Amino acid sequence: MPTIDDVRNFWNANPLWTGEAKFAPGTREFYDEHTRLCIEEGWGGEIDPLVFPEKRGKLLDLGCGIGFWPPQFWARGWRDITAADLSPQSLNLARSRAEIYGVQADFREENAENLSFPDETFDHVHCHGVVHHTTDPSKAVREIHRVLKVGGTAMISVYYKNLVLRNFGLFRPLALALGRTGARLRGRGRESIYSVPDVSEIVRLYDGAANPIGYAYDRREFFELLGPGFRVDHVFFHFFPARSLPVRLPRFALKWLDRSLPFLIHARVTKL
Repeated sequence: MPTIDDVRNFWNANPLWTGEAKFAPGTREFYDEHTRLCIEEGWGGEIDPLVFPEKRGKLLDLGCGIGFWPPQFWARGWRDITAADLSPQSLNLARSRAEIYGVQADFREENAENLSFPDETFDHVHCHGVVHHTTDPSKAVREIHRVLKVGGTAMISVYYKNLVLRNFGLFRPLALALGRTGARLRGRGRESIYSVPDVSEIVRLYDGAANPIGYAYDRREFFELLGPGFRVDHVFFHFFPARSLPVRLPRFALKWLDRSLPFLIHARVTKL
């Protein structure tokens, strides 16, 4: 089984968006390009307002990667932001992004399965597409619960076993056909992703050939992962990797794919 060091080493060597961006990592152009991609692919062109709680407070962005979310919360009036990640190299890029965008945040190197924060530290934990890369996702969710104040909220998302992944045997001929027309993901050894026959391998390979861990969940499995300590307030679905297709899609097509074939399941929850 992979270790937490394997996970750290992979993301240190392969921070998000590096290896496929048009611009040099750390530049304003690099971050602007990544922001556009996240909003187009992750949300069909507009971030779902369910991501952001109505009441502001002390925020933890857990698994912040290269720092997409602190500027989004900052722009919406959040001022007490802690951003944490396992990968020092990702944190360096996140700090640089915050400086360029004029965002103030405390950046911390943290293991999601063993956080250093005291119990009941945060009013909200934002954990977008992170726990499915940990060696023990249930332990990471328990840590989110621990560091939240009672009545505090979290937004947790993981890869979703959507219609395609649940019925991949039926969709594989289409995937192979798309691969022959040039559909692929650039960088990190993912160019052959449309020809991979095993669903679990596709999920792992999405983030890179050397990625040690990648899990996907159906709705029931996700609720089991969240456990009994949370009340689930909202469940919503987004994300389609349109950049892997051989042609650039118009906005209406991106929105349709985001709604119809989402690859992430999100939950807004409250700590009981």
